[in-house]
Amino acid sequence: MSQQAFTTARLLRDNMEQVVLGKRDVVQLIVIALLAGEHVLLEDVPGVGKTLAAKALANSIDGQFARLQFTPDLLPSDIVGSMIYRSDSSEFHFSPGPIFANVVLADEINRAPPRTQSALLEAMSEGQVSIDGTTHLLPDPFIVVATQNPYEYEGTYALPESQMDRFLLRTSIGYPDRENERRVMETHRRGEPVDELNRCVSSADIKLAQQEVRSVKFADKLVEYLLEIVDATRRHDGFRIGVSTRAALSYYRGCQARAVTCEREFVTPDDIKQLAVPVLAHRILSSGVLLGSDRGGVERQIRELLEQIPVPV
Repeated sequence: MSQQAFTTARLLRDNMEQVVLGKRDVVQLIVIALLAGEHVLLEDVPGVGKTLAAKALANSIDGQFARLQFTPDLLPSDIVGSMIYRSDSSEFHFSPGPIFANVVLADEINRAPPRTQSALLEAMSEGQVSIDGTTHLLPDPFIVVATQNPYEYEGTYALPESQMDRFLLRTSIGYPDRENERRVMETHRRGEPVDELNRCVSSADIKLAQQEVRSVKFADKLVEYLLEIVDATRRHDGFRIGVSTRAALSYYRGCQARAVTCEREFVTPDDIKQLAVPVLAHRILSSGVLLGSDRGGVERQIRELLEQIPVPV
């Protein structure tokens, strides 16, 4: 593995931390999702920096950024685009929607109806969209950073399990500590610092790093450890639905990406343990819960599983 992948991850993290203050763990998870070639769901109350984190990522990359504000009247064509008739040529031409960007912020994703949410499914899983039988490839690299408020349910639509499974990880930003909140006030006196971020990596750098991630060594005994955790979610009495094979593969790729962000050429048990909750919890339904999953309970039970499963030496 070349040192370029390590450099790309470090530059991204350091650049984003100039504006996402005191949230190194959140920044690292976002970079992990990007390097793994997958997507991230930021779930938290309004005003703690979800949109800021997405913009910081976009402004750090020499690529295109698009923001989708999800509302109840948003249509699928508002996301993927549509065919438009042009009188000069007497033909229909495809007009691409905002999904054709390198970094797409899907803000308040749970405020759009399921039909509109599903417009993202093909894009997130295949890197393409289909319009009138024609397939259109999305830019590469491509990442969706979605946000939602988990505490306000009026006028919202729960994300279906099939869509939750497309997010590599879910995380919360949380409130800053007193010192970092003071720094936020100081840095915002003259405007938005995120708008002044310099682009530190190119799209080509990201694509190279994503290729390098796949060459990170994953010892056989650690693969077995990961699969034991995955299988435990399917056998757990407190879980109605465990994680899928797609989730296991995402978990595997996420651990490789975390190793790169830690500037290692190999996966360690710590990579597997640290990603267990953000990668698996949102894909699990707790027994007895009618709508969605009991987030706190599921996360606690996953941590208990980690304590019960022997760590390879």
